[in-house]
Amino acid sequence: MVCACIDIGSNTTRVLVADAQRGRLTEVLQQRAFTRIGRGLAAGGSIPRAKIDEVVRVVDEQRRLAETAGAQALRAVATAAIRGAGNRDEVVEAVGGGCGLELTILDAEEEARLAFLGATHTHAGLLDGAVGVVDVGGGSTEIAVGTVDGGVRWWGSVPIGSSRLTDEELRSDPPTHVELAAMDRRARAALGTLDVPPAGYAMGVGGSATSLRRLVGPVLDAESLDRALGVLSAAPAAAVAARFEIEPERIPLLPAGILLLAAAARRLGRELHVGCGGLREGVLLDLARSR
Repeated sequence: MVCACIDIGSNTTRVLVADAQRGRLTEVLQQRAFTRIGRGLAAGGSIPRAKIDEVVRVVDEQRRLAETAGAQALRAVATAAIRGAGNRDEVVEAVGGGCGLELTILDAEEEARLAFLGATHTHAGLLDGAVGVVDVGGGSTEIAVGTVDGGVRWWGSVPIGSSRLTDEELRSDPPTHVELAAMDRRARAALGTLDVPPAGYAMGVGGSATSLRRLVGPVLDAESLDRALGVLSAAPAAAVAARFEIEPERIPLLPAGILLLAAAARRLGRELHVGCGGLREGVLLDLARSR
């Protein structure tokens, strides 16, 4: 069954179309746009109408792409930025009216569950025992611990992600040591509130983790994360983007994403392996199961 997910995140709006067969996904199409709906948005603040209209245009284009690709079922979801917005109902109504889609605003628990499902069921190897999945988004960070067969047994969420941390602390290009230290303190403090159970294996998912695969490889240990910060603080964002073929819009968000991943890894007591799937893959697997 060909399924599609449109995911309106704090930083990007993405569509993923895949053929779901026997619990496996074969990608058909993937597209993203840096809509930054969470940029400068305080908790409870309202998303500007112009930004809502921009996102609606992107979602409608992605809906058309999914339909052209043969999607038989489509689910549109939104995460932290819209979840915490004072005018979240306005966004839901705009997407419904402009795109003909029902937009589901995921709560933090459901976001953690779906990211765990997507990460563990797209992993190439055998995953025995407890697995931890860290999903660093633009507006929040989730950690889930569970097993492949049993699903999530513990989850936690903090209302801080790469977009919010960047907007509030980063002013320089490249980032200064003072700015990095400030972001590190906030990341440690936020994740330090979570009493995370042990896991034998841990994965990182989301835009920051995926971009780091190009920057330092698939294993995010303390050494590789420090090396990534060194690269990002040594040259302007445009130069790093060109060198590593990463979207220029992603580079300014990476220092915050790295520090949140590092803080989460400390709570898990494990290095992180970059996952091949996350929230959107989880949505598709869930959607296929329901049909």
